[in-house]
Amino acid sequence: MTARAADRARYDRATAQLDAPVAIVDLDAFDANADDLVRRAGGKPIRVASKSVRCRALLERVLAREGFAGIMSFTLAESLWLARSGFDDVLLAYPSADRAGYAELAADPKLAAAVTVMIDDPAQLDMIDAARAGGGEVVRVCLELDTSLRLLGGRVRIGARRSPLHSPAEVAEVARAVARRPGFKVVGIMAYEGHVAGVGDAVAGHPLRSRAVRLMQAAARRELAERRAAVVRAVREVVPDLEFVNGGGTGSVQHTAAEDAVTEIAAGSGLYVPRLFDNYTSFEGRPAALFALPVVRRPGVGVVTVLGGGYPASGAPGADRLPVPYLPEGLRYDPQEGAGEVQTPLLGPVADDLLIGDKVWFRHAKAGELCERFDTLHLVEGDAVTTAVPTYRGEGRTFL
Repeated sequence: MTARAADRARYDRATAQLDAPVAIVDLDAFDANADDLVRRAGGKPIRVASKSVRCRALLERVLAREGFAGIMSFTLAESLWLARSGFDDVLLAYPSADRAGYAELAADPKLAAAVTVMIDDPAQLDMIDAARAGGGEVVRVCLELDTSLRLLGGRVRIGARRSPLHSPAEVAEVARAVARRPGFKVVGIMAYEGHVAGVGDAVAGHPLRSRAVRLMQAAARRELAERRAAVVRAVREVVPDLEFVNGGGTGSVQHTAAEDAVTEIAAGSGLYVPRLFDNYTSFEGRPAALFALPVVRRPGVGVVTVLGGGYPASGAPGADRLPVPYLPEGLRYDPQEGAGEVQTPLLGPVADDLLIGDKVWFRHAKAGELCERFDTLHLVEGDAVTTAVPTYRGEGRTFL
Protein backbone atom coordinates (compact mmCIF):
# COMPACT_ATOMS: atom_id res chain seq x y z
CA MET A 1 0.00 0.00 0.00
CA THR A 2 1.37 3.42 -0.95
CA ALA A 3 1.54 6.23 1.57
CA ARG A 4 -1.31 7.99 -0.19
CA ALA A 5 -3.43 4.85 -0.20
CA ALA A 6 -2.77 4.48 3.52
CA ASP A 7 -3.87 8.08 4.07
CA ARG A 8 -7.05 7.42 2.12
CA ALA A 9 -7.80 4.40 4.28
CA ARG A 10 -7.23 6.46 7.43
CA TYR A 11 -9.41 9.33 6.28
CA ASP A 12 -12.20 7.00 5.19
CA ARG A 13 -12.14 5.24 8.57
CA ALA A 14 -12.01 8.53 10.46
CA THR A 15 -15.00 9.96 8.62
CA ALA A 16 -17.00 6.76 8.14
CA GLN A 17 -19.90 8.17 10.18
CA LEU A 18 -19.79 11.59 8.47
CA ASP A 19 -21.67 12.35 5.30
CA ALA A 20 -19.79 14.15 2.54
CA PRO A 21 -19.19 16.88 1.54
CA VAL A 22 -16.84 17.10 4.51
CA ALA A 23 -13.56 18.89 5.24
CA ILE A 24 -10.73 17.67 7.43
CA VAL A 25 -7.37 18.78 8.74
CA ASP A 26 -4.84 16.04 9.44
CA LEU A 27 -3.27 17.29 12.68
CA ASP A 28 -0.16 15.12 12.35
CA ALA A 29 0.55 16.73 8.97
CA PHE A 30 -0.43 20.21 10.24
CA ASP A 31 1.97 19.97 13.19
CA ALA A 32 4.78 18.55 11.04
CA ASN A 33 4.35 21.42 8.60
CA ALA A 34 4.47 23.91 11.48
CA ASP A 35 7.71 22.35 12.70
CA ASP A 36 9.21 22.61 9.23
CA LEU A 37 8.32 26.31 8.97
CA VAL A 38 10.02 26.95 12.31
CA ARG A 39 13.10 25.04 11.18
CA ARG A 40 13.34 27.05 7.99
CA ALA A 41 12.84 30.35 9.85
CA GLY A 42 16.09 29.74 11.71
CA GLY A 43 15.07 31.31 15.00
CA LYS A 44 13.06 34.25 13.68
CA PRO A 45 9.39 34.29 14.75
CA ILE A 46 6.70 33.40 12.25
CA ARG A 47 3.62 35.59 12.01
CA VAL A 48 0.70 33.41 10.93
CA ALA A 49 -1.25 34.58 7.86
CA SER A 50 -4.85 34.13 8.97
CA LYS A 51 -6.30 34.15 5.47
CA SER A 52 -4.48 30.87 4.89
CA VAL A 53 -6.05 29.26 7.98
CA ARG A 54 -9.47 30.92 8.60
CA CYS A 55 -10.15 28.91 11.73
CA ARG A 56 -9.67 30.39 15.20
CA ALA A 57 -9.03 27.03 16.86
CA LEU A 58 -6.17 26.25 14.47
CA LEU A 59 -4.75 29.76 14.81
CA GLU A 60 -4.68 29.22 18.56
CA ARG A 61 -3.06 25.80 18.09
CA VAL A 62 -0.20 27.05 15.95
CA LEU A 63 0.40 30.18 18.03
CA ALA A 64 0.79 27.99 21.10
CA ARG A 65 3.83 26.40 19.45
CA GLU A 66 7.33 27.75 19.96
CA GLY A 67 8.51 29.81 17.00
CA PHE A 68 5.18 31.46 16.15
CA ALA A 69 4.13 34.94 17.26
CA GLY A 70 1.32 37.18 16.05
CA ILE A 71 -1.24 37.12 13.27
CA MET A 72 -1.24 38.70 9.84
CA SER A 73 -4.90 39.41 9.08
CA PHE A 74 -6.65 40.32 5.83
CA THR A 75 -9.47 42.74 6.70
CA LEU A 76 -9.95 45.33 9.41
CA ALA A 77 -13.21 43.71 10.57
CA GLU A 78 -11.37 40.40 10.97
CA SER A 79 -8.54 42.14 12.84
CA LEU A 80 -10.94 43.68 15.35
CA TRP A 81 -12.79 40.38 15.82
CA LEU A 82 -9.55 38.53 16.46
CA ALA A 83 -8.36 41.19 18.89
CA ARG A 84 -11.64 40.99 20.81
CA SER A 85 -11.18 37.20 20.88
CA GLY A 86 -7.90 37.54 22.76
CA PHE A 87 -5.26 37.70 20.02
CA ASP A 88 -3.07 40.60 21.12
CA ASP A 89 -0.78 41.11 18.10
CA VAL A 90 -2.65 41.47 14.80
CA LEU A 91 -1.04 43.03 11.73
CA LEU A 92 -3.52 43.97 9.01
CA ALA A 93 -1.71 43.10 5.79
CA TYR A 94 -3.78 45.27 3.43
CA PRO A 95 -5.02 48.88 3.50
CA SER A 96 -8.68 49.21 4.45
CA ALA A 97 -11.55 51.53 3.62
CA ASP A 98 -13.67 50.33 6.56
CA ARG A 99 -14.71 53.60 8.19
CA ALA A 100 -16.80 51.95 10.90
CA GLY A 101 -13.88 49.69 11.74
CA TYR A 102 -11.48 52.61 12.04
CA ALA A 103 -13.94 54.37 14.35
CA GLU A 104 -14.00 51.29 16.61
CA LEU A 105 -10.22 51.00 16.53
CA ALA A 106 -9.60 54.64 17.44
CA ALA A 107 -12.12 54.55 20.30
CA ASP A 108 -10.92 51.38 22.10
CA PRO A 109 -7.56 51.27 23.92
CA LYS A 110 -7.42 47.46 23.83
CA LEU A 111 -8.06 47.28 20.09
CA ALA A 112 -5.66 50.13 19.35
CA ALA A 113 -2.89 48.36 21.26
CA ALA A 114 -3.49 44.99 19.56
CA VAL A 115 -4.06 45.94 15.91
CA THR A 116 -1.59 47.49 13.46
CA VAL A 117 -2.98 48.82 10.18
CA MET A 118 -1.28 48.95 6.79
CA ILE A 119 -0.72 52.08 4.72
CA ASP A 120 1.30 53.07 1.67
CA ASP A 121 -0.16 56.53 1.00
CA PRO A 122 -0.75 59.57 3.27
CA ALA A 123 -4.29 59.76 1.83
CA GLN A 124 -5.07 56.65 3.87
CA LEU A 125 -4.25 58.64 7.01
CA ASP A 126 -6.81 61.25 5.92
CA MET A 127 -9.47 58.55 5.66
CA ILE A 128 -8.64 57.12 9.08
CA ASP A 129 -8.78 60.58 10.67
CA ALA A 130 -12.11 61.31 8.98
CA ALA A 131 -13.51 58.05 10.37
CA ARG A 132 -12.36 58.51 13.98
CA ALA A 133 -15.70 59.89 15.18
CA GLY A 134 -13.98 61.42 18.17
CA GLY A 135 -11.83 58.42 19.02
CA GLY A 136 -8.45 59.62 20.20
CA GLU A 137 -6.40 56.43 20.47
CA VAL A 138 -3.05 56.33 18.67
CA VAL A 139 -3.32 54.13 15.59
CA ARG A 140 -0.38 51.79 15.03
CA VAL A 141 0.82 51.92 11.41
CA CYS A 142 2.89 49.59 9.23
CA LEU A 143 4.37 50.77 5.93
CA GLU A 144 4.29 48.41 2.95
CA LEU A 145 7.24 48.24 0.57
CA ASP A 146 6.73 47.24 -3.06
CA THR A 147 8.93 44.18 -3.58
CA SER A 148 8.58 43.85 -7.35
CA LEU A 149 11.69 43.30 -9.44
CA ARG A 150 12.03 46.05 -12.05
CA LEU A 151 14.19 45.46 -15.10
CA LEU A 152 15.15 47.47 -18.18
CA GLY A 153 14.67 50.77 -16.45
CA GLY A 154 11.30 49.79 -15.07
CA ARG A 155 9.84 48.72 -18.41
CA VAL A 156 9.62 45.14 -17.11
CA ARG A 157 8.00 44.48 -13.73
CA ILE A 158 7.91 41.08 -12.00
CA GLY A 159 5.77 40.84 -8.90
CA ALA A 160 2.35 41.75 -7.56
CA ARG A 161 0.98 45.26 -7.97
CA ARG A 162 0.72 46.24 -4.33
CA SER A 163 2.35 49.24 -2.69
CA PRO A 164 3.46 52.29 -4.72
CA LEU A 165 6.46 52.67 -2.37
CA HIS A 166 9.50 51.17 -4.07
CA SER A 167 12.58 53.13 -3.03
CA PRO A 168 14.03 53.86 0.41
CA ALA A 169 13.35 57.57 -0.10
CA GLU A 170 9.68 56.95 -0.89
CA VAL A 171 9.11 54.80 2.18
CA ALA A 172 11.00 57.22 4.43
CA GLU A 173 8.93 60.14 3.16
CA VAL A 174 5.68 58.39 4.14
CA ALA A 175 7.24 57.56 7.51
CA ARG A 176 7.90 61.28 7.99
CA ALA A 177 4.31 62.08 7.01
CA VAL A 178 3.07 59.71 9.70
CA ALA A 179 5.52 61.09 12.28
CA ARG A 180 4.23 64.62 11.65
CA ARG A 181 0.65 63.50 12.16
CA PRO A 182 -0.85 63.38 15.68
CA GLY A 183 -2.67 60.16 16.48
CA PHE A 184 -0.46 57.79 14.48
CA LYS A 185 2.73 55.85 15.11
CA VAL A 186 4.87 53.88 12.65
CA VAL A 187 5.75 50.56 14.26
CA GLY A 188 6.71 48.32 11.34
CA ILE A 189 7.56 47.68 7.71
CA MET A 190 6.12 44.86 5.62
CA ALA A 191 7.42 43.56 2.30
CA TYR A 192 5.79 40.50 0.76
CA GLU A 193 7.82 39.02 -2.08
CA GLY A 194 4.98 37.05 -3.69
CA HIS A 195 6.93 36.39 -6.88
CA VAL A 196 9.40 34.43 -4.75
CA ALA A 197 7.27 33.09 -1.89
CA GLY A 198 4.19 32.25 -3.93
CA VAL A 199 5.52 30.96 -7.25
CA GLY A 200 6.70 27.36 -7.54
CA ASP A 201 10.12 26.85 -9.07
CA ALA A 202 9.80 23.16 -9.99
CA VAL A 203 6.74 22.83 -12.21
CA ALA A 204 6.29 19.22 -13.30
CA GLY A 205 6.81 18.75 -17.02
CA HIS A 206 8.21 22.25 -17.57
CA PRO A 207 11.97 22.14 -16.93
CA LEU A 208 12.82 25.26 -18.93
CA ARG A 209 10.10 27.31 -17.29
CA SER A 210 11.19 26.03 -13.87
CA ARG A 211 14.79 27.05 -14.54
CA ALA A 212 13.66 30.49 -15.68
CA VAL A 213 11.64 30.91 -12.47
CA ARG A 214 14.66 29.92 -10.36
CA LEU A 215 16.88 32.41 -12.16
CA MET A 216 14.27 35.16 -11.75
CA GLN A 217 13.81 34.39 -8.07
CA ALA A 218 17.54 34.36 -7.37
CA ALA A 219 17.88 37.79 -8.98
CA ALA A 220 14.79 39.07 -7.14
CA ARG A 221 16.09 37.87 -3.77
CA ARG A 222 19.44 39.61 -4.27
CA GLU A 223 17.88 42.88 -5.37
CA LEU A 224 15.26 42.90 -2.63
CA ALA A 225 17.70 42.03 0.16
CA GLU A 226 19.79 45.09 -0.68
CA ARG A 227 16.82 47.39 -1.14
CA ARG A 228 14.97 46.17 1.94
CA ALA A 229 18.04 46.77 4.10
CA ALA A 230 18.34 50.29 2.70
CA VAL A 231 14.64 50.94 3.34
CA VAL A 232 14.96 49.81 6.95
CA ARG A 233 17.97 52.09 7.47
CA ALA A 234 16.11 55.03 5.96
CA VAL A 235 12.98 54.48 8.06
CA ARG A 236 14.97 53.97 11.27
CA GLU A 237 16.39 57.46 10.78
CA VAL A 238 12.81 58.69 11.13
CA VAL A 239 11.54 56.01 13.55
CA PRO A 240 14.44 54.76 15.68
CA ASP A 241 12.16 52.52 17.78
CA LEU A 242 10.73 50.56 14.83
CA GLU A 243 9.28 47.36 16.31
CA PHE A 244 9.35 44.89 13.42
CA VAL A 245 10.25 44.27 9.78
CA ASN A 246 8.06 41.57 8.26
CA GLY A 247 8.85 39.69 5.08
CA GLY A 248 8.56 36.43 3.26
CA GLY A 249 5.93 33.78 2.80
CA THR A 250 5.73 30.00 2.82
CA GLY A 251 7.85 29.55 -0.29
CA SER A 252 10.68 31.85 0.80
CA VAL A 253 10.92 31.39 4.56
CA GLN A 254 14.59 30.40 4.80
CA HIS A 255 15.75 32.95 2.22
CA THR A 256 13.94 35.88 3.85
CA ALA A 257 14.97 34.80 7.35
CA ALA A 258 18.63 35.01 6.26
CA GLU A 259 18.32 38.80 5.80
CA ASP A 260 19.61 40.72 8.82
CA ALA A 261 17.10 43.51 8.22
CA VAL A 262 14.09 41.19 8.61
CA THR A 263 12.90 40.53 12.17
CA GLU A 264 9.93 38.22 11.49
CA ILE A 265 8.54 35.98 8.75
CA ALA A 266 4.97 35.70 7.48
CA ALA A 267 3.62 32.27 6.56
CA GLY A 268 0.32 30.45 6.56
CA SER A 269 -0.23 28.30 3.47
CA GLY A 270 2.60 26.03 4.58
CA LEU A 271 0.41 24.75 7.41
CA TYR A 272 -2.26 23.29 5.11
CA VAL A 273 0.00 22.81 2.03
CA PRO A 274 -2.55 23.20 -0.80
CA ARG A 275 -1.76 22.01 -4.31
CA LEU A 276 -0.13 25.27 -5.46
CA PHE A 277 2.68 24.57 -3.00
CA ASP A 278 3.69 21.25 -4.54
CA ASN A 279 6.13 22.78 -7.00
CA TYR A 280 8.98 24.04 -4.82
CA THR A 281 12.58 22.92 -4.53
CA SER A 282 13.07 24.72 -1.21
CA PHE A 283 10.69 22.63 0.89
CA GLU A 284 8.26 19.72 0.79
CA GLY A 285 5.24 19.78 3.06
CA ARG A 286 2.51 17.29 3.85
CA PRO A 287 -1.03 17.95 2.60
CA ALA A 288 -3.00 18.64 5.76
CA ALA A 289 -6.32 20.16 4.64
CA LEU A 290 -8.58 18.11 2.38
CA PHE A 291 -12.24 17.85 1.52
CA ALA A 292 -14.28 14.86 0.39
CA LEU A 293 -17.17 14.73 -2.04
CA PRO A 294 -19.53 11.74 -2.30
CA VAL A 295 -19.94 9.55 -5.36
CA VAL A 296 -23.58 9.93 -6.43
CA ARG A 297 -23.53 8.49 -9.98
CA ARG A 298 -21.72 5.92 -12.11
CA PRO A 299 -22.51 7.12 -15.66
CA GLY A 300 -20.40 4.49 -17.41
CA VAL A 301 -17.15 2.60 -17.53
CA GLY A 302 -14.29 4.63 -16.08
CA VAL A 303 -16.56 7.47 -14.86
CA VAL A 304 -18.07 8.50 -11.55
CA THR A 305 -19.89 11.68 -10.64
CA VAL A 306 -19.43 13.39 -7.28
CA LEU A 307 -21.68 15.98 -5.70
CA GLY A 308 -20.33 19.56 -5.88
CA GLY A 309 -16.70 20.43 -6.53
CA GLY A 310 -16.73 23.80 -8.23
CA TYR A 311 -14.43 25.47 -5.70
CA PRO A 312 -11.94 27.45 -7.80
CA ALA A 313 -9.23 29.49 -6.10
CA SER A 314 -8.61 33.19 -6.62
CA GLY A 315 -5.97 34.47 -9.01
CA ALA A 316 -5.52 34.35 -12.77
CA PRO A 317 -8.01 31.77 -14.12
CA GLY A 318 -6.49 28.47 -15.16
CA ALA A 319 -6.47 24.75 -14.50
CA ASP A 320 -4.06 25.25 -11.61
CA ARG A 321 -6.81 27.14 -9.73
CA LEU A 322 -9.06 24.08 -9.52
CA PRO A 323 -9.05 21.60 -6.66
CA VAL A 324 -7.22 18.43 -7.58
CA PRO A 325 -8.74 14.94 -7.13
CA TYR A 326 -6.24 13.41 -4.72
CA LEU A 327 -7.53 10.14 -3.27
CA PRO A 328 -7.93 7.57 -4.65
CA GLU A 329 -5.05 8.20 -7.02
CA GLY A 330 -5.72 8.22 -10.75
CA LEU A 331 -8.84 10.36 -11.11
CA ARG A 332 -9.01 13.40 -13.40
CA TYR A 333 -11.57 15.91 -14.60
CA ASP A 334 -13.56 15.56 -17.79
CA PRO A 335 -12.02 18.39 -19.88
CA GLN A 336 -15.46 19.26 -21.27
CA GLU A 337 -16.95 19.81 -17.81
CA GLY A 338 -14.20 20.47 -15.26
CA ALA A 339 -15.26 21.06 -11.66
CA GLY A 340 -19.01 21.66 -11.59
CA GLU A 341 -21.14 23.80 -9.35
CA VAL A 342 -23.41 20.90 -8.33
CA GLN A 343 -21.82 17.82 -9.85
CA THR A 344 -18.39 16.87 -11.13
CA PRO A 345 -17.66 13.84 -13.35
CA LEU A 346 -14.29 12.21 -12.75
CA LEU A 347 -12.52 9.93 -15.19
CA GLY A 348 -10.01 7.12 -14.81
CA PRO A 349 -9.87 3.32 -14.48
CA VAL A 350 -9.97 3.62 -10.69
CA ALA A 351 -13.48 5.05 -11.01
CA ASP A 352 -14.74 1.52 -11.60
CA ASP A 353 -13.69 0.58 -8.06
CA LEU A 354 -15.82 3.32 -6.49
CA LEU A 355 -19.35 2.70 -5.24
CA ILE A 356 -22.27 5.04 -4.68
CA GLY A 357 -21.61 6.86 -1.40
CA ASP A 358 -17.82 6.42 -1.46
CA LYS A 359 -15.73 9.50 -0.77
CA VAL A 360 -13.32 11.11 -3.22
CA TRP A 361 -10.75 13.31 -1.47
CA PHE A 362 -9.60 16.62 -2.99
CA ARG A 363 -6.95 19.23 -2.26
CA HIS A 364 -7.85 22.86 -2.80
CA ALA A 365 -5.55 24.97 -4.96
CA LYS A 366 -5.05 27.53 -2.18
CA ALA A 367 -5.11 27.24 1.59
CA GLY A 368 -7.71 29.15 3.58
CA GLU A 369 -10.17 29.61 0.73
CA LEU A 370 -11.35 26.06 1.36
CA CYS A 371 -12.85 27.32 4.62
CA GLU A 372 -15.21 29.63 2.73
CA ARG A 373 -16.97 26.45 1.53
CA PHE A 374 -17.26 24.59 4.83
CA ASP A 375 -18.66 25.51 8.24
CA THR A 376 -16.63 22.87 10.07
CA LEU A 377 -13.18 21.32 9.98
CA HIS A 378 -13.00 17.79 11.39
CA LEU A 379 -9.60 17.32 13.00
CA VAL A 380 -8.07 13.91 12.33
CA GLU A 381 -5.45 12.23 14.48
CA GLY A 382 -4.37 8.81 13.25
CA ASP A 383 -7.52 7.18 11.94
CA ALA A 384 -10.03 9.04 14.10
CA VAL A 385 -11.73 12.42 14.17
CA THR A 386 -10.87 13.75 17.61
CA THR A 387 -12.84 16.99 17.46
CA ALA A 388 -14.63 19.35 15.10
CA VAL A 389 -14.00 23.09 15.04
CA PRO A 390 -15.77 25.92 13.21
CA THR A 391 -14.21 27.80 10.35
CA TYR A 392 -14.71 31.56 10.09
CA ARG A 393 -17.80 30.77 8.02
CA GLY A 394 -19.01 28.40 10.74
CA GLU A 395 -18.84 31.30 13.20
CA GLY A 396 -20.87 33.45 10.84
CA ARG A 397 -17.86 35.46 9.68
CA THR A 398 -17.30 36.00 5.97
CA PHE A 399 -15.01 38.97 5.76
CA LEU A 400 -14.58 39.09 1.97
